[in-house]
Amino acid sequence: MINTTTINTAIAAAIKAGQEILKIYNDPDADFSVERKADNSPLTIADKASHNVIESFLKDTGIPILSEEGKAIAFEERKSWERFWLIDPLDGTKEFIKKNGEFTVNIALMEGRQPVMGVIYVPVSGTLYFGSQEEGAWKAECMTENCSIDDLKQQGKKLPVSRSDETSYKIVGSRSHMSPETEAYVDQLRKDHPRIEIVSKGSSLKICMVAEGSADEYPRFGPTMEWDTAAGHAIANSAGKQLWLTDFSRELNYNKENLLNPYFVVK
Repeated sequence: MINTTTINTAIAAAIKAGQEILKIYNDPDADFSVERKADNSPLTIADKASHNVIESFLKDTGIPILSEEGKAIAFEERKSWERFWLIDPLDGTKEFIKKNGEFTVNIALMEGRQPVMGVIYVPVSGTLYFGSQEEGAWKAECMTENCSIDDLKQQGKKLPVSRSDETSYKIVGSRSHMSPETEAYVDQLRKDHPRIEIVSKGSSLKICMVAEGSADEYPRFGPTMEWDTAAGHAIANSAGKQLWLTDFSRELNYNKENLLNPYFVVK
């Protein structure tokens, strides 16, 4: 059972972290031509600022934190964790550098090897996605860290929502790259869905699109890490969707010794 205080803490952490990212993102003097994580790049500064904010909110929960930007934690230590936070302080490196707004803050609460609660915040638009086993999945607009789960449920939309256009089978893919394996998978889908529409999107927003019903499927035949998918996975599950292995035998597992995800399909 996830209490309301824990949920609201994660929501506040994501929004406040997004605000810190925006300060750097909107800095007219920041050099966004640096695409690698050099120590003085805006990306690195934003990553670290977001991580520090999230950690400051979550540390008082007493739940361990595994973060892309945190210290490396040995598998021997974390394999016994029954509950932990899995976070990506800034998901969407290329989107951040391109300044197209399609980057997110991802916070997931894990139990065992599965995500049970997820928060994804889009700093540029103020859009927040949330999902848990108890509350279901929701999408709302929040611009201050004072938003709560009750606020989301009052002014937001419960997911999934029905699509107004059902004439095509909508596949969401990476804004930055489409692998040959993905193209082959989509070609197979055409046998059952002659009218396929490909929609490009960055970061964890691809999973959110399936969760909210604005896309039918998201095949990922490319590298991702556990922190890239965990929050979206929780939101998708809460909306009645799954993150399947590509053979559809089971869903993704987490807290593996190697944190690299296998290929997967969201539907």
